[in-house]
Amino acid sequence: AHCRYALGMEDGRIPDEAITASSQWYKTTGPQYARLNQEKGDGAWCPEHLDNQYLQVDLGRLTFLTVVGTQGRFARNTGNEFTSAYRLNYSRDGLLWKSWRNRLGNALIEGNKNTYASVINDLHPPIITRYIRLLPVTKHSPTVCMRVELYGCPWEDGLISYSAPEGQYMMPPGSPIACLNDSTYDGVRERRRLSGGMGQLTDGVIGLDDFLKTHQYHVWPGYDYLGWKNDSLGTQGYVEMEFVFDRQRNFTSMKVHSNNMFRSGVKIFSAVSCWFKPRLIASWEPEPVVFKTVLDDKNPSARYVTVSLNRRAAKSLRCRFYFADVWMMFSEISFQSVKDEITTTTTAFYYSKSKLPGSFTVVFKLHLTSEFFPAAPSPSARSPPEDSNTPVLIGCLVTIILLLVIIIFLILWCQYVCKVLEKAPRQILDEEVTVRLSSCSDTIILQTPPVPPRSSHAGSAVPEPGSSEEQTARAVTKRGSLRIHNPLYDLLLLTSCHMTSGWLHASSRTACGGGYAEPDITQCTPHQCFHSSAPHYAETDIVRLQGVTGSNMYAVPALTVDSLTRKDISAAEFPRQQLIFREKLGEGQFGEVHLCEAEGLPEFLGEGSPLPERDGHSVLVAVKQLRADATSQARNDFLKEIKIMSRLNDPNIIRLLCVCVSSDPLCMVTEYMENGDLNMFLSQREIESTLTHANNIPSVSLSDLLHMAVQISSGMKYLASLNFVHRDLATRNCLLDRRLTIKIADFGMSRNLYSSDYYRIQGRAVLPIRWMAWESILLGKFTTASDVWAFGVTLWEIFTLCKEQPYSLLSDEQVIENTGEFFRNQGRQIFLYAPPLCPPSLFELMMRCWSRDIHDRPNFEGLYRAL
Repeated sequence: AHCRYALGMEDGRIPDEAITASSQWYKTTGPQYARLNQEKGDGAWCPEHLDNQYLQVDLGRLTFLTVVGTQGRFARNTGNEFTSAYRLNYSRDGLLWKSWRNRLGNALIEGNKNTYASVINDLHPPIITRYIRLLPVTKHSPTVCMRVELYGCPWEDGLISYSAPEGQYMMPPGSPIACLNDSTYDGVRERRRLSGGMGQLTDGVIGLDDFLKTHQYHVWPGYDYLGWKNDSLGTQGYVEMEFVFDRQRNFTSMKVHSNNMFRSGVKIFSAVSCWFKPRLIASWEPEPVVFKTVLDDKNPSARYVTVSLNRRAAKSLRCRFYFADVWMMFSEISFQSVKDEITTTTTAFYYSKSKLPGSFTVVFKLHLTSEFFPAAPSPSARSPPEDSNTPVLIGCLVTIILLLVIIIFLILWCQYVCKVLEKAPRQILDEEVTVRLSSCSDTIILQTPPVPPRSSHAGSAVPEPGSSEEQTARAVTKRGSLRIHNPLYDLLLLTSCHMTSGWLHASSRTACGGGYAEPDITQCTPHQCFHSSAPHYAETDIVRLQGVTGSNMYAVPALTVDSLTRKDISAAEFPRQQLIFREKLGEGQFGEVHLCEAEGLPEFLGEGSPLPERDGHSVLVAVKQLRADATSQARNDFLKEIKIMSRLNDPNIIRLLCVCVSSDPLCMVTEYMENGDLNMFLSQREIESTLTHANNIPSVSLSDLLHMAVQISSGMKYLASLNFVHRDLATRNCLLDRRLTIKIADFGMSRNLYSSDYYRIQGRAVLPIRWMAWESILLGKFTTASDVWAFGVTLWEIFTLCKEQPYSLLSDEQVIENTGEFFRNQGRQIFLYAPPLCPPSLFELMMRCWSRDIHDRPNFEGLYRAL
């Protein structure tokens, strides 16, 4: 879902010499002119004839190819050639070529219908390749021409093939037959074994908890998994797989996504043993890595199992996965490795440079072999002959050391010169800001000299020059000002600490020195000093709610939850035994969200129940359940969230119906929306037209989209009136009931389906950066105005029918860099484009939501009236 970056045909990163073809009509229609949206030469590549002609692109390295875009020959309105269909061939080594087919076995891909419009085709399954060939196919035109762009990302695993036993059929009682074969495998199938290829274990599609359900349409049950039955593989009790890589690697771990529906006799593997081969022609090393799995008979969820490989070096691995039950099923396998250390018989030198100039790390490695320092002879041994090479070796060592000293001197001198040159034109900061941080659990200290108190409040729209906010933002946007080893990681980690580690109460700020001044650490508790070290960016003192997802749904005034007792929770206690589990909807850091059937709930709630008429059907509810082993802090936050939710009463906000808090695990029962979330609802529909009516295609009208926007603005207007800050407003968090009423919730972060919408920092933090305002990313400042920004992005999603992720052509890192352009305000910031369905006046409203200055953004009351 997130591996969709242009690989360089259009912008020239793929050089001309990497683009070849079987033939060309003229020199001016050669393969070098087959670049999307370019008009050089005669405007496209055109083959001399049509029989088995191809355009070949060398991507330069193994690549995960997910999308192909094509155009015809426009040639400034003089061309009339295009390709109505094409096929794909690919190769990982340039020698063995394979033909691509989709998941249903079709090799033809729909091409263009005119000479100018580009057609984008997703590849299902994606291709792991270095070389790609496009073979035009046409039935009518005697000539064809093509322009191309390829989309994907580098294949970092380095895996080029895996071998395994062929998958098998499973016949569950009362269920359809599950075919657990590797249907997209592109290698050899011989004697019930797969070899020499890649398939569903590397296609990026993770299987669901129920192996009978699939992500794909029109496929058979069990499609997403490769599975084996224990007794069908003889008495060995294991499945043996071999993995071959592009080069020798130092492997740190292997991640295996495995099914665990133990009620159906399916479990994750009990243990795994892996042998290593440094070269393909070498023999297997005798000592394997053995890993034993902690089996789980309580949670039927599919999950990743991470197997540590102890940094063993190899080009090929053989792993035996041992059965824990009757069946074992895998949907994905990936490998993590570190770059090979440079070890030679002389000195190895390298350096690692960070993204921001002005700070880099230099690492020297001196590898000395026994050739340089032979073992000392014993007293009885003879002395070496005088004509030995010892003086030469000593001379080499002395020369190398002198070279290293000279290199170190040159680097230090360059650093000094850069600092001198940088200070002259950049006298912007009055004080120096030094940031030292490693993770949310470590100490975070922002050291600035004390500044006099100012009249402006903490939530001001734009920081005053010289303020701590201004300094912090400049420190993260000016080159060299933020002196940390990895600026992007540490900056986002700082923001994530603001999101998930709580906010200051007024009393704790005062106790630690107050305001933005440097805290007196000697007078603070560790907890207070941790919080007081960061500026207080909020309109009001708010508290954290870790809850189930591990993040905040609403940031709310601290006074509403300072003291919490059972009588503060207005929701009634519902009998736990009347909740019948149906399906797991999502999983968060501290618990899970389940779909349950609530017996007798309408009678329990009595008159005035918010539940809609059920027409005799059972009542379905969403149950957020805290794990019994959750931390005391998470437990307290969960109770606080219940208290907050119990006081919310708006037709466009998800309602808390009842709770189960008399015993563990703690549960809150909320409304369940039958039509799911707005993102899924809209992405499965087209805009209403004569064609959709004639073909009975699910559709929505522009008035429907506008009504959805009105409902969301109404719910946010209600939250804003209570000084609530949502922090994660998006279509994935807007749910629809049977009557298409929208209700704002917080389940998005807990669902794997939307994991690519969140930026993850080495597993510590999860941030919806594509929906966040610039001040939220750079300053950790979350206000109603930042919710307005997210509302503008949500409007954009609605009027694109959720067919595309915001800033889809930018990587996560580029999105963060773009926020720096908003701060600098030099006119180089990138905005979302105007959706084709969106009226100009509505897009103008979106642009106001994305105003650089907070005071220029509308409030939700104004947005509701305008919509």
